[in-house]
Amino acid sequence: MKFATGLSRQIALSMGFMAVGIVLLVQLSAYAFYSLVFTFSPNLISETDSWVPTGPEWIWMAITTLTAITIAVAVAFKLARRILIPLNSVAHSLRQVAQGDLGARASTEDHSLVETVTLVNDFNIMAERLQRMEREQRFWNAAIAHELRTPVTILRGRLQGLADGIFPPDLPQFRRLLNQVEGLTSLIEDLRIVGLADSGHLRLQWRMADITEEIDAVMGMIGPRLQAAGFTTEIASCHQPVSCDPLRIRQALLALLENARCHAVPGRILISTSISAGICRLCVEDQGPGIDEALVEYIFDAFQRGREIGTGENSGSGLGLAVVKAIAKAHGGNVVYRQAGEGASIFEISWPGSQMQPTSE
Repeated sequence: MKFATGLSRQIALSMGFMAVGIVLLVQLSAYAFYSLVFTFSPNLISETDSWVPTGPEWIWMAITTLTAITIAVAVAFKLARRILIPLNSVAHSLRQVAQGDLGARASTEDHSLVETVTLVNDFNIMAERLQRMEREQRFWNAAIAHELRTPVTILRGRLQGLADGIFPPDLPQFRRLLNQVEGLTSLIEDLRIVGLADSGHLRLQWRMADITEEIDAVMGMIGPRLQAAGFTTEIASCHQPVSCDPLRIRQALLALLENARCHAVPGRILISTSISAGICRLCVEDQGPGIDEALVEYIFDAFQRGREIGTGENSGSGLGLAVVKAIAKAHGGNVVYRQAGEGASIFEISWPGSQMQPTSE
């Protein structure tokens, strides 16, 4: 089993072993050389008062020197090869990435050098993230094009029908066109919020606000639609002021209620708030049917849709819960989903609401 060690330690150990080996080579070869010479040909040794080596001594010194150089070159070559193989792999993969091949990965068979292994692993992690970002960008481009194409096609068809005299230019027709424009406006705003949040540039206007008043304002907008869909609402809210961006909190709550209207079975919807240890929590609870466990991990990702109750068709743009997550993150908080008893779904937004925060840039 090989144990990972530092590159500097590997170099020091290699040089140390090489020095010791060369010293031992010189000493042992000297003992062997002079033992043989004294035994068989003492006349080959230079006189005791002479410092000039004889021919055989010169040959012995040349052989030991060449042997020592050979050992040093071999050790240096082996160590350099161990270092350069992963570095060359990283360099080659970098050239491939620069040419657009984001699937390139570096590799190394020697895992005993910590620095080179770390370099290879870090490069592969970077390349994996770049590849994932490219896939996500392609997905976003395709999803945005798909979401924009439907309302734009409808608008174009109806406007063409008005221009050709197929549709009468009456008030109901203009209201339908206005609804399509409002849908486009809402989609563009959702995309803007998610994009700004991902880049860390979602602006918040912090102030102290009563969440109960914000809930009442949202219910004034969506309450009639919830009632028409067979829902009843119950509000359990504290009247303590908290620090937040009221407009964004209303957007998040509106998205949660719209999500419940589309995907929950008609019944009671409970909207509750609480403040504990400086953390404000806003919860929306419906009566199910809940979310499949396999989908829970992805429900707050953009363009993830559920099935609309009673229709079997996809509902919405799939941006509602992504907007909720973006707003929660911008507040320094989070949004979570959990199931309660008998399949009830609970969405909870939490954020530090005990003190005023600076305006996000």
